[in-house]
Amino acid sequence: MRPNMHQISELSLHTGRNMPVMGVGTWQLTDDTAGVIDAAIRLGYRMIDTSGDYGTQPGIAEGIKRSGAERSDFYLVTKVEETDDAYEAVGRNLKELQLDYADLMLIHRPPPSGAGEELWRGLIRARQEGLTKDIGVSNYSVDLIDTLIRATGEKPVVNQIEWSPFGHSEKMLRFSRENGIIIQAYCPLTRSKRLNDEKLAGIAARYQKTPAQVMIRWNLQNGTVPLPKANRQDHLQENLDVLDFVIADEDMKELNGLNERYSSLGSLPYA
Repeated sequence: MRPNMHQISELSLHTGRNMPVMGVGTWQLTDDTAGVIDAAIRLGYRMIDTSGDYGTQPGIAEGIKRSGAERSDFYLVTKVEETDDAYEAVGRNLKELQLDYADLMLIHRPPPSGAGEELWRGLIRARQEGLTKDIGVSNYSVDLIDTLIRATGEKPVVNQIEWSPFGHSEKMLRFSRENGIIIQAYCPLTRSKRLNDEKLAGIAARYQKTPAQVMIRWNLQNGTVPLPKANRQDHLQENLDVLDFVIADEDMKELNGLNERYSSLGSLPYA
């Protein structure tokens, strides 16, 4: 990752479209969602991640409206649930968001019965009709992604998974790179549960950055896309202030070595 990247830097997707290198997460962001989204857009965030089951989509719509942002100014990611009719759920999400299209629509998690081929076909239809620009998955393993590709010939542009220095998968990273699939990292700050780790704190001190900033920067340098949640303006700004330093190779190796398959939610479903 280039050291001079800035808020509107983008990654190329295998479809030829682009996606911002980081965004703001909104899971459990139910206190003044509109105010947080308004502030985030004004600070320079260009990607917003949500889902129909977060309860945040109406607030996001209001925050976008308050910010005065044009539709082309922001990248919107939302999701359909494993129990949904995917095509119909796309329409419901767009109605809540007061948008004509999403930039990226994901299957939130695989159904218990398998990979969710019918869900995937519903998203393919939504994309063909212009309701979303690109489609992807969340919480999927390598085998489940392979199943979708074999069934439809359609490769997801993104797999959104829990991902941090303390919990990630080299196998998933290799597979994603080989197939041109971007990893979006939710809970990239471990929901603050590992911010006091001594090794992480030592690395952060060397760069005069916070542990949170180091974890975000670790994602960026790995080519994975962090989606940190913040509900205060100072935290929103802190999470953006990761674009003026580069973690050295030896420190990246030390951060990679922190991996213990840790999950702030209990388990890593893709590992």
